[in-house]
Amino acid sequence: MPAGGPSDGPVPPEKEASSSAADAAAKGVPVIERYLKTLPGSPGVYRMIAADGSVLYVGKAKDLRKRVAAYIHPDRQSIRIRRMIALTAGMEFVTTATEAEALLLESNLIKRFAPRYNILLRDDKSFPYILVTGDHDYPQIVKYRGAKSRSGDYFGPFASVWAVNDTLNILQRAFLLRSCSDHVFAGRTRPCLLYQIKRCSAPCVDRIDQDGYGELVEQARAFLTGDSQAVQQEFSARMQAASDALEFEVAAQYRDRIQALTRIQAHQDINMRGIGDADVIAAHRDGGQTCVQVFFFRTGANYGNRAYFPSHGPDDGLEEVMEAFVGQFYTRTPPPKALFLSHALPNHDLIVQALSVRAERKISVSVPRRGDRRKAVAHAMANAREALARRLTESATQRRLLDGLADVLGLAAPPERIEVYDNSHVGGTKAVGAMIVAGPDGFQKNAYRKFNIKGAAGGPPDSGGFAPGDDYAMMREVLTRRFARALKEDPDRSNGQWPDLVLIDGGKGQLGIAQEVFADLGVDDVALAAIAKGPDRNAGRERIFMTGRNALMLKPQDPVLYFLQRLRDEAHRFVIGAHRGRRAKTMQLSSLDAVPGIGARRKKALLHHFGHAKAVEEARPEDLAAVDGISTSMARKIYDWFHPDD
Repeated sequence: MPAGGPSDGPVPPEKEASSSAADAAAKGVPVIERYLKTLPGSPGVYRMIAADGSVLYVGKAKDLRKRVAAYIHPDRQSIRIRRMIALTAGMEFVTTATEAEALLLESNLIKRFAPRYNILLRDDKSFPYILVTGDHDYPQIVKYRGAKSRSGDYFGPFASVWAVNDTLNILQRAFLLRSCSDHVFAGRTRPCLLYQIKRCSAPCVDRIDQDGYGELVEQARAFLTGDSQAVQQEFSARMQAASDALEFEVAAQYRDRIQALTRIQAHQDINMRGIGDADVIAAHRDGGQTCVQVFFFRTGANYGNRAYFPSHGPDDGLEEVMEAFVGQFYTRTPPPKALFLSHALPNHDLIVQALSVRAERKISVSVPRRGDRRKAVAHAMANAREALARRLTESATQRRLLDGLADVLGLAAPPERIEVYDNSHVGGTKAVGAMIVAGPDGFQKNAYRKFNIKGAAGGPPDSGGFAPGDDYAMMREVLTRRFARALKEDPDRSNGQWPDLVLIDGGKGQLGIAQEVFADLGVDDVALAAIAKGPDRNAGRERIFMTGRNALMLKPQDPVLYFLQRLRDEAHRFVIGAHRGRRAKTMQLSSLDAVPGIGARRKKALLHHFGHAKAVEEARPEDLAAVDGISTSMARKIYDWFHPDD
């Protein structure tokens, strides 16, 4: 037998990776051990902190000491967790009175810090609601999104704006509630078109008294809170009474309102009557990814659905992903009375307790086994399966495009992060630069950035100013700001925010500017390319410029060319929108905004009196003093501001 023995054979890659991760994790173990001596055995939340101060992981524990002690044995952990231990340079702790409080705090901190080793729900959109206002004698029914700061009753959330709009449209037909603003309401002298088409009862011009309108409001509230059958029965009785009294026009109105309510109930994909408000949540995993599908049922009606794709590690079980999703999802929206899930939660009682604390009422969480509720979960599961299949197909197509792009540009590997840069201005004014980001999952819109270009206003060269309209100088400023900050905040390229490929909208000149910026900053590991439109700005005849290579021109039908065009067009769309927003913001300003002592009220009074800011600038002190709210001394200040030489 050779001296090395049987262990000298080749080591499988997975064992080699596991051994390497274990060796690296050993560096973080002493850091964690230092905290064990002082940790209490009470519930709480802990954070693993990297050397740069970023949060690696947020976890909860019923017993902090026991939970953290598990990390000093990296050989018992997955490869992913071993890597986290290796990066740990410090820890922070928060104790709580109960484990439920720890769960709530954990969800809030995950949402705040988005640690790379947690299961993350990457979606920051707020859900729309229907609001029946409570701060007016004649309440308004409107779509509402954002903080619930206005007085009134909120119904929802709805899965989409479409679902809200469709429901509002039907509710207007059924209950004839106003949708106009209080300002419009106060200024009406005759009924609007909505009254003519029987979508409003016109309380603004006294076509209905306050008691009658209040009755409509109560009926709408009853319907939205689940008592739809009682409202329909009342409408049916009134329709019959009107018909018996030969008031056929009134009967027809009630018939139309009953039909409108029936249409809302008919929108359900599955009959969920009798359960009130509930969310149906199902998860499906395939190809290493998970889709969580959420269906929103309110008052027994299906208010739409939304698919989520949480980020997680390969070792996280589907039940763990579901639990993390539920915990984070309901930190930003109140839970309904019931949750119907496709998978049981590992910490079911704890989750129920935490959600009940969040909602300030008892919440039911269950995995239905039979009946309509089971059908609803199965329906959500089928949608999750289909949504994930679509995503995987799109991801495979995107991967093929990235592979093709790597071949065309001669990259060592397909790029995981592509940054595309473009500038926009009008005659050099209000110049804006923009960066969009794309990768295997398509456009990463939460990573987009815009840059208000500071040097475009001109000025001495030593002050950083440059001539208006100097596109090269604008591109230099944008790239310098982006990568100087990246070098400062992430010099070791460890947080995944460095690009593999930078694509510039422009030709050889813009590419040269990017090369100079990278040379000045010492960035030598990022591929650079520029894409220029063809002759006469023809799409399909673009040329691609790269360092040390002749310009490339792809075939007009090449999928990679279409991909590059999409990237460039998305950057152009984003920068144009940013530029228009900056111009619009500036256009709202006037010369009066710079005058000391002139607030919104005085500015409005001056503009109403003189009609234009220019006329205010040219007015005499006595004319200014004639404006309501402008004293003689203020009139003199305004005059002196615009006529300093006088």
